[in-house]
Amino acid sequence: MKIFSVFDPEFAPYGKVLDGYDTAELAAAMNAIPLPAEGVAYEPGIASLEACRIYGCLKDRAYGGMPIQVGMCWGHNTKLNCLEYHRDSELNIGAGDFVLLLAKAEDIVDGKLDTAKVKAFKAPAGAVVEVYETSLHYAPCQVDGNGFRVAIVLPKGTNTEKPAITARNTEDAWLWACNKWLLAHADSSEAAQGAYVGLVGENIDIAK
Repeated sequence: MKIFSVFDPEFAPYGKVLDGYDTAELAAAMNAIPLPAEGVAYEPGIASLEACRIYGCLKDRAYGGMPIQVGMCWGHNTKLNCLEYHRDSELNIGAGDFVLLLAKAEDIVDGKLDTAKVKAFKAPAGAVVEVYETSLHYAPCQVDGNGFRVAIVLPKGTNTEKPAITARNTEDAWLWACNKWLLAHADSSEAAQGAYVGLVGENIDIAK
């Protein structure tokens, strides 16, 4: 699998890199949080990250004053496993370099997405990477054996407990958390927990 850069033209349909943000303090706050021994951890909002000066800048500039949360996804990962989307853009800011595995919502056909449609993009440490609402994404991947730490910026409440609804259409069955629609690969732990299996083909592993 070829790994593009978020600065390559191939990234334009999926998102863009935002300029004018100082991410050094945020990176230091992320690095102060230990990595799990294995696997991936995620918290929607982390007080030490939201205490950084960049929080207000992201809230007022990147999200136009909307309430936001700054959490983190961190740990060890090289696999696709799932793809998700929200009703808004997501910002990713890495304390180190990381790789995003992305696909387009338009490639979901009859509730399924072929993983051959997935592309990989490497982001450098400190870059503020916007992933559009129409871009399917999931946990970042590490670029070496040292794991990853990526701040995840989203509208407040995203990825918390999902509303109690009765499914009335196909998409309702994909709702996995608040503002989080998920398509899992059959090999993933999420599928074992009951997530909708919507990814067909290889469960991509960039370590290969």
